[in-house]
Amino acid sequence: MNSDTTAELAEVVRQLSAHYGLWLAEAVHQLGLDAALSAEQEAGDRLAAILTGKLERVLGRAPGTLLDGVDPATLDKAIQALRTGWLAADGVWFQAVEKAAGMDSAKRVNDTCWTRFAPLEARRAKARLNLPDRGGIPALKAAMAARMYCHLNEWEFVEETEGSIVFRMTDCRVQTARKRRGLADYPCKSGGTVEYTGFSREIDDRFRCECVACPPDDHPEEWACAWRFTLRRD
Repeated sequence: MNSDTTAELAEVVRQLSAHYGLWLAEAVHQLGLDAALSAEQEAGDRLAAILTGKLERVLGRAPGTLLDGVDPATLDKAIQALRTGWLAADGVWFQAVEKAAGMDSAKRVNDTCWTRFAPLEARRAKARLNLPDRGGIPALKAAMAARMYCHLNEWEFVEETEGSIVFRMTDCRVQTARKRRGLADYPCKSGGTVEYTGFSREIDDRFRCECVACPPDDHPEEWACAWRFTLRRD
């Protein structure tokens, strides 16, 4: 593939992603988050089927055989590359907004994005894993393990009881990279609060999320942030 074709492919992916995201953002604005996520469920499922079908026809593949014959290890590496690309997209957007309007504006945009993305991620996990609406701690553990971040960072569950559990990020790529560069922790508590609250409540609306510690809070070397999820009694 020559450089012009590669650039054209990247441009198509870029514009497809941007247009899809703008539709979702405006649907949230017009319809509210819950209705927008329901619309995304329908639109996203239809789009995935359409794109798969188009690629199968172009490549001369029978339906349902798009990736047959591709080395599974290579596919795993490609999926992980896309996950790290997702994290890079988050970073470059933050830096671009910070450059244009300052740190406070970048944090506001970041936190708003997480109020929308975390529930979407939870809803996608429920659909893919066939989790019940009120699956409690088992559903939360399964859904958290399926998250983008949890395929990129190191983490653990501790202090599990019948009604609560603590999630700890033991190695965060963002904070570890800052540490290597001699920088202080990025103060992500506000973003983490809306993220983990929104994610857990989408899994089970009885969950209450409490921050144990997250930068700029002090925390031990063994973990970067920790969050306690407690099931409210009906």
